[in-house]
Amino acid sequence: MQQIDHPLPWNSPGVERRLTVLRFGNGPRKAYIQSALHADELPGMRVAVELRRRLLELEASGRLLGVVELVPVANPIGLAQVFQATHQGRFDFASGQNFNRDFPDLAEAVRSRLEGVLDNDATGNVATIRAHMREALAQLPAPRTALEGLHRLLLGHACDADVVLDLHCDFESVTLLYALPQSWERLSSLAARLHARAALLAEDSGGQSFDESCASPWLKLARAFPDSPIPAACLATTLELGGMADTEPAQAQRHADAILGFLFDQGFIAGEWPAAPDQHCTATPFAGAQYAYAPHPGVVSYLQPLGARVSIGDPLFEVIDPITDQCSVVHATTDGLLYARERIRFAQPGLWLAKVAGSVPLREGRLLSD
Repeated sequence: MQQIDHPLPWNSPGVERRLTVLRFGNGPRKAYIQSALHADELPGMRVAVELRRRLLELEASGRLLGVVELVPVANPIGLAQVFQATHQGRFDFASGQNFNRDFPDLAEAVRSRLEGVLDNDATGNVATIRAHMREALAQLPAPRTALEGLHRLLLGHACDADVVLDLHCDFESVTLLYALPQSWERLSSLAARLHARAALLAEDSGGQSFDESCASPWLKLARAFPDSPIPAACLATTLELGGMADTEPAQAQRHADAILGFLFDQGFIAGEWPAAPDQHCTATPFAGAQYAYAPHPGVVSYLQPLGARVSIGDPLFEVIDPITDQCSVVHATTDGLLYARERIRFAQPGLWLAKVAGSVPLREGRLLSD
């Protein structure tokens, strides 16, 4: 194992933050895995502990057939953001920006560089594009903030990877995936191994999140250069590994096993591995997800368990104003799976309380919430 430490820019005197990348194996192909880009989402970090142990064993036994880069703490900035004993790892204190938004658009960065240099060799085109991506990132002006510097470091390690896994969680949630529709067939074995309950697909969910910043450039460049073969060379997904409290060892070990099994499926691990289950969840459009909000402040009581199958009109939760006794029941507006709930039990304006994955598009435009 090789440990690579990158200092982040704009540290205060006496304080230094570093991004640590653990590199296992060698070879022309590469998988990249990071956890806790939202720094208060810790199940992925606990899974990374298990992955590190297992990857060391696989490397020592000569079973790794490519490079695997693991970033156990993808956000050292947010990891230190604790306010009055409450961890605040989703938004940068300095700017208010969501840590998983506004990554550089690599397709735009390399488009002009590729004019006249691509040919009819798909493999060669992939190598050329990746080289230009690395070069474009390296030639950007000095980062203006620590967050901008962090984004560039993360994307710099992931932009030339064949597989990218971004480990997250929701407040209270089933295990699920976010991905491009074009990636679902290849990701279905990962969903099966994780026993995921949902997969939400969108080509552009808005916000330039990390996984889309890795995968989408290949689609954009293929459309920009239709006369040159450009495959979808980066298989990227965001994994929601349950809820924020799901850090138990047994669950982390199961998720690590599933991820390693998927790396085996993708040709990164030699030898034998148990086959993926035959059955996996049905993917649905991200635009079909209902985000349910309260109509007024009050105490929230959920009326459906997490993971429940609901139909249009089924009650999801009730909100009761403790002073006026005003009570409102919020219902499902789609048939689907209740895949996430807010952990705070007091309704606040503009903040969702429940999410239902449905098959019929309900929303358009920016699909991600902040």
